Amino acid sequence: MRNGLSADLIARVLGAAPKYTLDELEKKFPPRALPDGAFVTRFAPSPTGFMHLGGLYGALVDCKLARDTGGVFMLRIEDTDTKREVASAVDIIVDSMHRFGLEYNDVPEYGPYYQSQRRDIYHSVAADLLARGLAYPCFLTADDMEQIRANQKAAGFATGIYGEFARDRDLTDDEIMAHLDNGEVPTIRLYSVGDPSKRIFCKDAVRGSIGFPENNEDIVLIKSNDRLPTYHFAHLVDDHFMRTTHVVRGEEWLPSFPLHAQLFRMMGWTPPMYIHTSTIDKIDAETGKQRKLSKRKDPEANVAFFLADGWPTAAVLEYLGNIAASGYEEAKSKGQVSSIWQYPLRVKKIPISGALFDMKKLEWWAREYIATLSVPDLVRCVTDWANEYGNDVQKMQVQNPQYLAAMLGIERDNPKRIRKDFITWAQTLGEVAYFWDTLYTKNTEFEFNRDVLAEFLKTYDASDDKDTWWNKIVAIATAAGVKNGEVAMNLRVAVTGRTNTPDLYSVMQVMGGDMVERRVKEIING
Repeated sequence: MRNGLSADLIARVLGAAPKYTLDELEKKFPPRALPDGAFVTRFAPSPTGFMHLGGLYGALVDCKLARDTGGVFMLRIEDTDTKREVASAVDIIVDSMHRFGLEYNDVPEYGPYYQSQRRDIYHSVAADLLARGLAYPCFLTADDMEQIRANQKAAGFATGIYGEFARDRDLTDDEIMAHLDNGEVPTIRLYSVGDPSKRIFCKDAVRGSIGFPENNEDIVLIKSNDRLPTYHFAHLVDDHFMRTTHVVRGEEWLPSFPLHAQLFRMMGWTPPMYIHTSTIDKIDAETGKQRKLSKRKDPEANVAFFLADGWPTAAVLEYLGNIAASGYEEAKSKGQVSSIWQYPLRVKKIPISGALFDMKKLEWWAREYIATLSVPDLVRCVTDWANEYGNDVQKMQVQNPQYLAAMLGIERDNPKRIRKDFITWAQTLGEVAYFWDTLYTKNTEFEFNRDVLAEFLKTYDASDDKDTWWNKIVAIATAAGVKNGEVAMNLRVAVTGRTNTPDLYSVMQVMGGDMVERRVKEIING
């Protein structure tokens, strides 16, 4: 067994003596007092950009699994990549979580939940690895590593710091001291004893046991520039001491699976159960082939797109939930459940092939969701969106809540035949734009029968009930020798500019007599 470093040398290598022993950390972060079978999950994004739709999907799976089992769902900010960190990214993440109803429970006793604030914990674990000879200080510079990579490529070897290419893995104490005395700050690397010709088997909760070549690379555990950990090391330490039971992450992390399994074994810790989810894909408009949603190409990859465009957050979540739990749509259509939160998510049924994100299908979920809203809730949602994201016209449309409620309430009084033409809050305001004179557009393509419109004005009374109103239309049609529907269509297009609207009588009642008469006269006078 390889000898490790002394406590004094470890303190010099790390810049200070470790704050904790492993036993102290185990006591500081004890196993959680939760019911048997409870899942402890975490959404652990890096604040390096916008909130990705794939991240939202993973967070939903995390949150669902914890809620379904009476467990705990955490939000952990993995902010150790200081070079790529984006200002306000954390605010975007937190805001997105709240807007989509993914409430987390960051129990203070297991925090802090920002990795940049957990340096003492990582250094204490690294000190244990150094003491046991399972890690070592490495003084390779960027130029050194570039030269190693060039030599490896020229010789046809895999690139990386491993085996004979790991120059500093067997430095003596005196050699380490000489580097330190020279003012050099080391990285801390794993002393890997893996053999790629052998296989390590890792268990995924959905995919089962997967065989990989063993890891032989001496990956960086603690960086030299800021003495913060890399993702590979930090997530391992955090998941152990936060007592995470299940790690949900994208399938792009599968190649790292053997490394993480190796690290857990070296620490003597039981790893959480990993769930590698499928990517969120789309059909490429140019190639017609399925591909992963792209941060650069696809606006819908950014969760902010759905907020700014006015998609109901609950509908987006319902759609993503149906991807994770494919039987949900059927259960909902049968009335067995009313939301994704009522439908159990079974780990074994989480899809492992690329899930196709279909905007048309999302439209269906949005229509179905909005149809369940009461009129006051619909008005509130549209108003809140317009005031936050809308343009001046849309803000104007929500200034009179009573008028807005009247138009949005048309054909919403019969649950069995409720209208389903609203998709987004922006589109909803567009659907009712003709209720404002400033937004009404006269239809110049429709061939009006101005005679029947003139006859309509002769007997029109805004106080008529629906039967009386309709009887007058029938009388006009009979006298003119045309179908009832032709008279109604002339009226519809005259007052709305459109050939397709909700119930015409209700539309005219909301508009009021003055607006109806004015618009019909404008058409007659051509």
